[in-house]
Amino acid sequence: MADPVTKLIVGGVTSAQGFLAAGVHGGVKPQKKDIALVFSRVPAAAAGVFTTNKVKAAPVLVDMERIRSGRGQAVVLNAGNANACTGEQGLRDAREMALLAAQGLEISEELVYVCSTGVIGHPLPMDALRRGIPEAVKALGPDGAAAAEAIMTTDTVPKTAAVQIEVGGQVVTIGGMTKGAAMIHPQMATTLAVLTTDATVAAPVLQAALRRAADLSYHRITVDGDRSTNDTMLLFANGEAGAPEITGPGEALDAFQAGLTAVSVALAKMIVRDGEGATKLIEILVRGAQSDEDAARAAMAVAQSALVKTAIYGRSPNWGRILAAVGYSGAEMQPDRAMVRIGPVLVAERGGAVGDRSTLDEVVRYLARDDVQIVVDLGLGKGTATVWTCDLTENYVKENAGYIS
Repeated sequence: MADPVTKLIVGGVTSAQGFLAAGVHGGVKPQKKDIALVFSRVPAAAAGVFTTNKVKAAPVLVDMERIRSGRGQAVVLNAGNANACTGEQGLRDAREMALLAAQGLEISEELVYVCSTGVIGHPLPMDALRRGIPEAVKALGPDGAAAAEAIMTTDTVPKTAAVQIEVGGQVVTIGGMTKGAAMIHPQMATTLAVLTTDATVAAPVLQAALRRAADLSYHRITVDGDRSTNDTMLLFANGEAGAPEITGPGEALDAFQAGLTAVSVALAKMIVRDGEGATKLIEILVRGAQSDEDAARAAMAVAQSALVKTAIYGRSPNWGRILAAVGYSGAEMQPDRAMVRIGPVLVAERGGAVGDRSTLDEVVRYLARDDVQIVVDLGLGKGTATVWTCDLTENYVKENAGYIS
């Protein structure tokens, strides 16, 4: 069977038919937009993936309850305050956020999801949200740019993506927006992500597809190894494209999965490219492992290594740090069978160096690029995995040494 055709398009969370969005300044932050709203004109199937941190923010707990229904129609989001570690008051405030949106939209409160991001441990400024959420309802429109801007914290740019696929002869669109720049690590990254599609997908199939997409995207990125209390990835499928319903395995699900994964990978890579203080996007490809799980384990160890990340920043051809990280990753490894490439340059094989000083000089020149690839072949099997990270710079320390809002 041929691989499904996935067409990346310019767009975002409102690219799919029947979705509207808004982003406004409500007063959670002093000046910037801080309240976003995404709305489907009709009720939709809903799926969600959430942080595995045992310390879960109030909106995560509310959403985890509501996602059991497999239904949704809107999500209201705020930046500037995480509503995490806020006890019973935080739960009441999260539910009130959903109620305010539901009242303005004239829909059931149970169909509204809530997301928050920002500083942990402070009560939500509910007066600002009581003013801002009704304004967001009034501002709803077909352009999702303001919503993507309103969920930013230390992000330097909004992050949006969209694709088109074909299901049953009908064009189907999948789009989304996300945020994140630090506290980024699998299970999940520190992120809010809202994905939308006009495909018709049964809720259990939608949930499985989102989990698969997350495992190949958001669970394959790391900036600093920290995991958040607020991670939320939501997907709504409203069926407005009129394509046949996807109820199980087959070509239609394959096409949908490919499109959903493509959007998720695009958004996830935007997060690490925008990592706090980062200057480079780094892709680590491990192949030849005994299993895909081993490959992912090895790739993530390289991606997490502060020594590797600082070496890439400093354009240092220190490939030994890469092999060392693979060696302690827990993946099965035989050093005399391992090979390392940095970009197009073979720097090590059979556990030892390849080339001479000119080889290392070529690596230094390659590392001047904004996008860097590291390839490790373990020579043991067919397992493969790709992980994305960024370099580690002094600006990351400066950004987080004084972050309080």
